[in-house]
Amino acid sequence: MTWLDVPHDSAFGVANLPYGVFRREGQTARVGVRVGDHVLDLAGALGDDVFDRPSLNAFLAQGGRRWREVRSRVQELLTDPAHRDRVEPVLYPLAGVELLLPFEVADYVDFYASEQHATNLGRMFRPGGEPLTPNWKHLPIGYHGRAGTVVVSGTPVARPSGQRKAPDDPAPTVGPSRRLDIEAEVGFVVGVESRLGQRVPVTDFAEHVFGVCLVNDWSARDLQAWEYVPLGPFLGKSFATSVSPWVVPLDALRHARVAPPPRDPEPLPYLHDAEDWGLDLRLEVRLNGHVVSRPPFASMYWTAAQMLAHLTVNGASLRTGDLYASGTVSGPERDQFGSLIELAWGGQTPIELPGGETRVFLEDGDEVTITGTAPGPDGTRIGFGEVTGRILPTP
Repeated sequence: MTWLDVPHDSAFGVANLPYGVFRREGQTARVGVRVGDHVLDLAGALGDDVFDRPSLNAFLAQGGRRWREVRSRVQELLTDPAHRDRVEPVLYPLAGVELLLPFEVADYVDFYASEQHATNLGRMFRPGGEPLTPNWKHLPIGYHGRAGTVVVSGTPVARPSGQRKAPDDPAPTVGPSRRLDIEAEVGFVVGVESRLGQRVPVTDFAEHVFGVCLVNDWSARDLQAWEYVPLGPFLGKSFATSVSPWVVPLDALRHARVAPPPRDPEPLPYLHDAEDWGLDLRLEVRLNGHVVSRPPFASMYWTAAQMLAHLTVNGASLRTGDLYASGTVSGPERDQFGSLIELAWGGQTPIELPGGETRVFLEDGDEVTITGTAPGPDGTRIGFGEVTGRILPTP
């Protein structure tokens, strides 16, 4: 329990303490942790200038021992009433601060780790054929995205333009995307780098990855469909990727760890995940305030530890601030699909919204919000906040 007025059922109690970057009016940006509806200024509370910076990167680079020391100290400050007079002056209401991108993104990789999502898209794009490609159950498929277009929740997203060609069009045209979509995902933030040529085994996952955030990897499906053969996603993905302002440390997710689904065939030895790094995270997707999906992350075929092992098996190095995401999270039921192309099944079953509106893909002015929670100790919940974006017309 904390001496701060935080309800027992809050998703942001002392068992959570996610990290972010905030700015008060007229002040510089700095690192804080969220507790209840407040943010604790870590530079002020701990007297450490590693937190008097506009990103988490310097702290992330300090590694697991330091991460655990700071977390333990913050929990002590917030639970021992003897520290109240010292801490209260550097606790600020969330309503009075601006939340910024929590870390400088070094590289961005997006995976394709949901068997249900990959199967759904395979059925749509390859009717009559095998929905999964021959390699899908042997390795976590992914693509290298664009770090410079990762933005924090609340940043508007302009409708992208590019080449598109429908199957019946005689030739490609260029213009605004007509099939703008979302992808409800979970992201993993790297703290400790690795050297070029070094493989990172699944057993070292928690020594390199600091924590978890929410991701919306916006997708222009018409641009993607025309350009992705033979090299994969490019302009249909690189225009914007939104992340939540809070990064939940792995240490807060001990009660959320679960065994992943059974694998058949058995993965190659470097992908054996004996430590069970599946995570029981529950997402919720709202379109214009209306819940359209509740994707379950526990159903993901590949774990975050396996994704990291595959990302580095060729010797690719990790850098502090690397972000890699899970790919769209989709469960077996229609109301668990994590993208509009699945929810509307490529346009065959439009999504019904209150007031008689329907959607197949996003329209200008639409707002999408993804939230997430995980099990915490003693029946509590761990919150991830939200990642929100509103679609603006093409500039």
